[in-house]
Amino acid sequence: MDKRRDLRPPIGQITTGTELRRWYWLKPELEAHARALGLRHTGGKFTILDRLAHFLDTGETVWPGDRRTTPRSRFDWHSAELTPETVITDSYRNSQNVRRFFKTHADPAFKFNIAFMKWMKSNTGRTLAEAVSEYHRMKAEEAQPGFQSEIANHNQFNQYTRDFLADNPHMGMKEVRHFWALKKGLPSDTGRHVYERSDLDL
Repeated sequence: MDKRRDLRPPIGQITTGTELRRWYWLKPELEAHARALGLRHTGGKFTILDRLAHFLDTGETVWPGDRRTTPRSRFDWHSAELTPETVITDSYRNSQNVRRFFKTHADPAFKFNIAFMKWMKSNTGRTLAEAVSEYHRMKAEEAQPGFQSEIANHNQFNQYTRDFLADNPHMGMKEVRHFWALKKGLPSDTGRHVYERSDLDL
């Protein structure tokens, strides 16, 4: 079947997780459907999608990804005094308290970004002094010619925009929005809607 003629069905008519993942959905659509099915509807777009797909495939109302282990550490990242010697614990949270620490010890203009937040979450046992060093390393990397920041996994439009303009430097956002509107209306076997040069034939 020509996938350009394969129209997206109403979300309420979809019966499998595989079919649900083939289509592009706005977060409010997924939230509303999860709410209607009595499922948890908070979190990021792809988290809600995973919950819905799991429910459709198993009938289980609790998605395994929501079963989180309780952190062993009771260190409170929202209010505890932070020093360079503070060790990153499994209870780490990005908080205003942490932001103040990095503004003082790393950079007055400090802001959290995807890459640095991932580093903090995956480096339990390291110290905040080491985190400051890593922050400076990342900033130096960002200053290199041709550097591109990481785009959040859920932000398909931003990734599509970057890839489209890189492949079509003579075009602009008007064309990006035009082809994105066509692209997101198509099914995707991977569940992701990514730029392909063939999109220009849509």
